[in-house]
Amino acid sequence: MRVAIVGAGLTGSLLGCFLARRGLSVTLYERRPDPRVAQVERGRSINLAISERGLDALRRIGLLDQVMADALPMKGRMIHPVTGPLDFQQYSASGDRAINSISRGALNNALLTAAAAAPGVSVCFEHRLVELDSQAGRMVFATPSGKVSITADVVLGADGAGSAVREQLLAEGIVAEAVDFLDYGYKELSIPAADGEFALDPGALHIWPRGTSMMIALPNPDKSFTCTLFWPAGSFDGLVSAGDIEDHFRLNYPDLLPLAPNLVDDYLHNPVGVLGTVHTLPWQAHGRTALLGDAAHAIVPFYGQGANCAFEDVVELDRCLDDTGGSWARALPLFEVRRRENTEAIAEMALANFVEMRDKVASPVFRLSKRVEHTLERLLPGRYVSRYELVSFSTTPYAEVQRRVRRQHQLLGAGAVAASGLLLTIARRWRR
Repeated sequence: MRVAIVGAGLTGSLLGCFLARRGLSVTLYERRPDPRVAQVERGRSINLAISERGLDALRRIGLLDQVMADALPMKGRMIHPVTGPLDFQQYSASGDRAINSISRGALNNALLTAAAAAPGVSVCFEHRLVELDSQAGRMVFATPSGKVSITADVVLGADGAGSAVREQLLAEGIVAEAVDFLDYGYKELSIPAADGEFALDPGALHIWPRGTSMMIALPNPDKSFTCTLFWPAGSFDGLVSAGDIEDHFRLNYPDLLPLAPNLVDDYLHNPVGVLGTVHTLPWQAHGRTALLGDAAHAIVPFYGQGANCAFEDVVELDRCLDDTGGSWARALPLFEVRRRENTEAIAEMALANFVEMRDKVASPVFRLSKRVEHTLERLLPGRYVSRYELVSFSTTPYAEVQRRVRRQHQLLGAGAVAASGLLLTIARRWRR
């Protein structure tokens, strides 16, 4: 059984590790040079926040301790208002649970090295997919030495939101695609270490909410922070000179300027990225060609679940192969049936969380609602659990998270109505 994985990024490399345990002959094809020796593309990292779903996948292949050695736990959000004190908002009711900031590049390198070292796995770099016959499993790759044709029993597209495999399936008329672009772009900035130490609290995800826009910052092992601006489309074009940039940040992000000596250079030279949600139907063809991860269902990054969701795809595909006795023809359709509603659920929640991070976290009403929510979690342990807790600190299926949170809100609403009625009855009797 020859399996071809197109894409040796996070999802493809993890998938290679899982499939190697099945004794399959696996080849990963990556369009880029080896990222372990190539220069990192400027301004394209968006640090990863790894939480329980991603940790679960790493735990299953024995890489958890290695990957987490340089991870930085973030136990809550640190809100930076334009004026006034900082506001720390813990993620969990207990205050001890954290999501983990980790370098995308370092994680990719660790997974790629593990995959390449696994028996039966090989990696081909600088192989860009240009043709695919999904029924025959025939692929043509453009390489520095010319085009090469390869055939595999199974072809798995794990090549990200701009998937070449998905593009080929679209050209064949096998799949349909809808991409909902967010009317926002992103640009990265950096905060270096200050006298060898973190310039901000490394135990928090920092947010500068500004209503229609925001900036976030995540800590790095070298004691720097990677900042990401999320601004409405076209906004970046309005600042073209060093003076304009400094004036804008002095007005809207006043505490950033003293911490970011390379702000102007970063702003002028780092690219603007696009954000969107990818919907694909179906994810597989002929029981031998399939998409997973961002190639099938890319989401916006505002719940920190992109990589976590993709890693969970790999775990579920592995489970489907177990449940079908290793039959790809049965496992691939089953994988789509089991995962589709969950990926659609997290896509919806990621968009909703953008509004929360951008508009709501600085609101006194929002802060009060979170205190009430944490109080309910402490008073009703295991019975009332917040959406954030379920998404980030459990492996509860995303769709079940939505259903459970909806039920909780309905019960609380009914309880509030009943309590109001009881108080009204008591007041009437007292007046008599």
